[in-house]
Amino acid sequence: MKERENEKTQAREAAGTWSGLAADLARLVGPGNVRVNEPLSAHTSFRVGGPADCMVFPRSEEQVEAVLRFCRTRNIPVLVIGRGSNLLVRDGGVRGVVVKLADNFAQWEIEGREVWAQAGITLRRLALQTALAGLTGLEFASGIPGALGGAVVMNAGAYGGEIKDVLVTATVLDQNLERREMSPAELQLSYRYSILQKERMLVLSARLRLSRGEPGAIMRQIDDLWERRASRQPLEYPSAGSVFKRPPGRYVGPMIQELGLQGFRIGGAEVSQKHAGFIVNRGGATARDILELIEYVRARVRERFGVELEPEVRIVGDP
Repeated sequence: MKERENEKTQAREAAGTWSGLAADLARLVGPGNVRVNEPLSAHTSFRVGGPADCMVFPRSEEQVEAVLRFCRTRNIPVLVIGRGSNLLVRDGGVRGVVVKLADNFAQWEIEGREVWAQAGITLRRLALQTALAGLTGLEFASGIPGALGGAVVMNAGAYGGEIKDVLVTATVLDQNLERREMSPAELQLSYRYSILQKERMLVLSARLRLSRGEPGAIMRQIDDLWERRASRQPLEYPSAGSVFKRPPGRYVGPMIQELGLQGFRIGGAEVSQKHAGFIVNRGGATARDILELIEYVRARVRERFGVELEPEVRIVGDP
């Protein structure tokens, strides 16, 4: 505990006053794109989480690089997030600077059968835009919450499709803050995994290759997948989607159902009654509620089935 407090103190001392830091960062990204003591509950789909000491909303790849260099030279901790759809922020919040790549970082271009897009664009928007252009291949992603950058990091997938099926290259900032073009093979994409989860690299943009199709037929498939998702998933409550990765040879939902845990609550967090693989915020939940419920479910599944569930949601921040 004492060591953790020392780390917090050192981070704050390295950063100086956060108001001064915000002013310095605003010179890099423009006024209005920096906030101090920003509640992260407003930036995650779980709607929980404490504040970020400082939050930055860059508008270009050059601004992202400038912010990261600024923080690195001053030994300021940095967390980069997208739209927070697969993120659980602890109640103590995040020390240092949080960089959010979302609406300010969501440009896209279509060139023939290929589409280039920045990391902050939502998968649904990208799927709809490519559908209107008569390009098929992203229908599976139309109902996945979150942004393109996070989808590359975790090789997001649904309804038989995955990002690796359409990805040509991803532009990343590597450990030395240099831009690199990486292929799916270099990214080592597999089930809900990429090498980006281990290496200190950040997705800036991606290029996808799709196929020609009839816009009306593509839109009908998107509508059908959306209806299927809405009928099977608890979209009416804040959540981070499926909480656990699928273990080899098993399905998470049926195990949790067999344990009779649907509807089980800790505080404001509940195992969804609609989809057992989801934990939802029924109102007033804290990150601690959700974390305790995650661990309770993991313990019950381990005891009953001998299966170790691995969280799919990314957990960050201070208790």
